[in-house]
Amino acid sequence: MFASLLAAVLLTAAPGPLEVVKSGNTDVQKVASTKGATADQLSKVVEKFVDFGELSKRALGDTWNKLTAAQRKEFSSTMEGLLRASYAQKALGQAKAQVQYGKEAVEGNEASVDTTMNVNRDKFPVEYKLYRPNEKGEWRIYDIVTDEVSLLETYQGQFRKLLADKGFDGLLATLKAKRAQLEKSVQ
Repeated sequence: MFASLLAAVLLTAAPGPLEVVKSGNTDVQKVASTKGATADQLSKVVEKFVDFGELSKRALGDTWNKLTAAQRKEFSSTMEGLLRASYAQKALGQAKAQVQYGKEAVEGNEASVDTTMNVNRDKFPVEYKLYRPNEKGEWRIYDIVTDEVSLLETYQGQFRKLLADKGFDGLLATLKAKRAQLEKSVQ
């Protein structure tokens, strides 16, 4: 009796990757389909299940370890604003999307969830990649792969090129300009 109660408590303690993706999509759809929904409202919902900071860190790769604490903070803040605005812009335009959920794969503290998005009669595969900081941590999305194109890998490639051409300060300036442009377009 005690063992089954303990198991039930542990299972309900933190949602698994599939549940995180499902509830996240449900919450996004709810806000995105609300008349007069704003990018800011949508961002607040998305922040509950997407870890923009982790995506930023992974996208920068080895360069992350070479930055000062102040540079990391500024980069993360800039990237998070850029990603929020970009995600909000896309989600507000897809308020009527239907999602079919596929398999969940968990390996240690990394996981993936396969889905198919149906938007205006078009179907396309979307894979969510998640992580948790430790065995008791909450699952958080750090990458979204659409039609085999990874958001994380796309940023990694762009950042490598910008770092080689302009250095870290040039990369940061480019991201700030793009963020300002996106934020202006979703207001």
